[in-house]
Amino acid sequence: MGKTIWVAGGDRRAAALARLMAEDGMHVHTYALEKAEGAVCEPSMEQAGEADCIVLPMPATVRGSTLNAPLAASPHPLEEVIAPLRPGQQIFAGIPGARLTALCAAHGLTLRDYGAREELALRNAIPTAEGAIQLAMEQLPVTVHGARVLILGFGRLGQALVPRLRGLGAAVFVAARRDSQRALAESMGAVPVPLDHLPDRLGTFDLVLNTIPSPVLGHAELSALPKGALVIDLASRPGGVDWDAAAALGVQAIHALALPGKVAPVSAAGYLKETIYHMMEE
Repeated sequence: MGKTIWVAGGDRRAAALARLMAEDGMHVHTYALEKAEGAVCEPSMEQAGEADCIVLPMPATVRGSTLNAPLAASPHPLEEVIAPLRPGQQIFAGIPGARLTALCAAHGLTLRDYGAREELALRNAIPTAEGAIQLAMEQLPVTVHGARVLILGFGRLGQALVPRLRGLGAAVFVAARRDSQRALAESMGAVPVPLDHLPDRLGTFDLVLNTIPSPVLGHAELSALPKGALVIDLASRPGGVDWDAAAALGVQAIHALALPGKVAPVSAAGYLKETIYHMMEE
């Protein structure tokens, strides 16, 4: 018999997750997804204490105290979501944050962070890379084919970006701190670049894709970019761009967050579903 699962909050990825789990025979209830197409949501979390688990979005909160629920009819404080639950229940959330972690501990709930799972991070890199390239195609005044593209950082996302950009005919450069990362980038056909002294290297790029979640593109770096260059920051908040400097300099910079849920919600939901099922089995 299927488990009873509540999906609370989130974007189109969460709505798709609820549908996929229901198709698997799970007894799925949704909350704070009223604006999702075809959604029939519970009016409150009062019955969620009977669930086998509750799935919250990634990131789980907005400003640390409110459920991340862009498709909800109204805001929902975390206490409203957590209070009806019973001790021992499992809460699955991505990037839960300090406030949610403290609330779960106080209520005796088992909080599990699916955002820390390597299997999910690897799969999410695919729609993130595709979404970043789609955004670049929409915003650049030139084709990706023939463009000079610099990727900052070479983790899972950088490694997903390189073959896709090269397949479109871009000249791809990778700036990474570690020698091993630069060697890997070179083995994939990209031109490796040391991450230090970036202002000396930025003057010829049409597109810069940042994947480093710490300050890396400040005033000096942004000033070095040629006119018309596009910066897409793919790192989690606060990102790696000095946004005030970008605005003052007239640099087109976009913080592209949560791309999997925006460009490929069904695929992203499938990745999340499998990850949660694996965590349940463990």
